[in-house]
Amino acid sequence: MQNPPVSPILIFLVGARASGKTTVGRALARRLGLPFVDTDAAVTSAAGKTVAAIVAAKGWPAFRQQESAALRATVAKYPQGAVIATGGGMVLAVENRRFMRERGVVFYLEATAPLLVARLTSSPLASQRPSLTGKGVAAEMKQVLAHRAPLYLEAAHHRLDAALPLEHLCEAAAALLPPAAE
Repeated sequence: MQNPPVSPILIFLVGARASGKTTVGRALARRLGLPFVDTDAAVTSAAGKTVAAIVAAKGWPAFRQQESAALRATVAKYPQGAVIATGGGMVLAVENRRFMRERGVVFYLEATAPLLVARLTSSPLASQRPSLTGKGVAAEMKQVLAHRAPLYLEAAHHRLDAALPLEHLCEAAAALLPPAAE
């Protein structure tokens, strides 16, 4: 079911890896009739390498710079609005948190460490995602959430429970968006 149109708007989805940003983003974009962009996909497409290959070759700081550049390029490309799924570490830079909050509506897909671990260990993409801490998946997700959850909350205008079914997440997000200007 498609919602009534919204004003031209940028919608940013933040959260840990495996929180569902890409899945929710695609579904929400379809529902709202907006383009969808995944910043990790934009980075890997431009580089011609996976995130793991980029990190192995240049390190996390270089990847984070490319990620920030992809965020800004995406916003510039879609002034009429888009749904943008960000990489899990997008919020690490204070400039990115401010940029998203000032330019659109930011939704934090909040998930527990056990939910993220279950999704990561069952995902065929798990091998393409480099370790952030060098620890096992469960310990890593717990550590990452402890560090990043306050940053996701700082960036977000709204929190959504990532454990909810996809349709419920899309309904909740759509209901929190401003209506189209008359």
